[in-house]
Amino acid sequence: MKKVLITGFSGFVSYYFLDYVNGIAQTDEQIEVLGIDLNPPSNYELDYHFPNINIRFLKLNLMDCPALEIAITSFAPDYILHLASLSSVGQSWKDPVNCFMNNTNIFLNLVESVRKSGVKCRILSVGSSEEYGNVSQSDIPLVEEEGLHPVSPYAVARVSQEMLSRCYVDSMGLDIILTRSFNHIGPRQRDIFVIPSFIKQVLDGVQAGDRPVKVSAGNLEIVRDFLDVRDVVRAYYSLLLKGKKGCLYNVCSGKGHTLKSILEVIAKLANVSVVPVLDSALIRPSDNMIIIGDNSKLRDEIGWKPVYSLEQTIEDMLDYSKKSLCEHENILEKNP
Repeated sequence: MKKVLITGFSGFVSYYFLDYVNGIAQTDEQIEVLGIDLNPPSNYELDYHFPNINIRFLKLNLMDCPALEIAITSFAPDYILHLASLSSVGQSWKDPVNCFMNNTNIFLNLVESVRKSGVKCRILSVGSSEEYGNVSQSDIPLVEEEGLHPVSPYAVARVSQEMLSRCYVDSMGLDIILTRSFNHIGPRQRDIFVIPSFIKQVLDGVQAGDRPVKVSAGNLEIVRDFLDVRDVVRAYYSLLLKGKKGCLYNVCSGKGHTLKSILEVIAKLANVSVVPVLDSALIRPSDNMIIIGDNSKLRDEIGWKPVYSLEQTIEDMLDYSKKSLCEHENILEKNP
């Protein structure tokens, strides 16, 4: 892996992908990365210092086709990891037009720019388990051949991205690998997502001296397949190198957990009693009640398997959040 272009460079997953690649790179192997995003990553020089990777950041809007084509042509990547998206299902209900237009068009602009440039590269098109929609218990675990019944604007946009991928593979000859990635979590994830939100609320409650700690939540009975982001990026790296052109892979743990059970794990690890409080604003107009994936294809064809347990991931998330909270307090003390 020599030259990699990463869209959505300043996001959650990109950091871990860089960290993984840097860790396995040979000391005499210099990997070039062009990161594209609307915003530069926070603490750029500190957080993105990886000695085995030569990183260049380009502030670029993927809706700007001429600028995107110039970037692809000049950098000539061997691989493109497409992470850019508006990735919150809940937010897609608040602004469905923007979510659909953004997520669909930025991918279309990307593959069209690759086609026009003539650059020969492999693209990883990251999709979502939300594409499956509402399924029955008999359909669990979900395999790649399962029918798609998206129930949110975000999910519909991901299905559109997947269909565009197939068009560009079958008719344009582009080398694209597709995923349906299930919920992934880990340290650094923004608290607009459910598990980091739970952790933030619990730690804030502990700090405030609340006993028990009240946690605002939506439907705690829904079941999700959560995978550690560090396992996710290992899958993405392996798929870029070994995935089959035009093929689709579930990226998932293969295990389901209710949000209620995850909140209980957080409470246990934080050594505090928690009382969930229903927040109607967190109830979506339509939601998938159960999503659990089958990762057999990824295991069998690529040789990947998850390493992190859910408990280890949540413990690491708690530790990171506690550390960040302490650092924030120290900054406030120094700068009252």
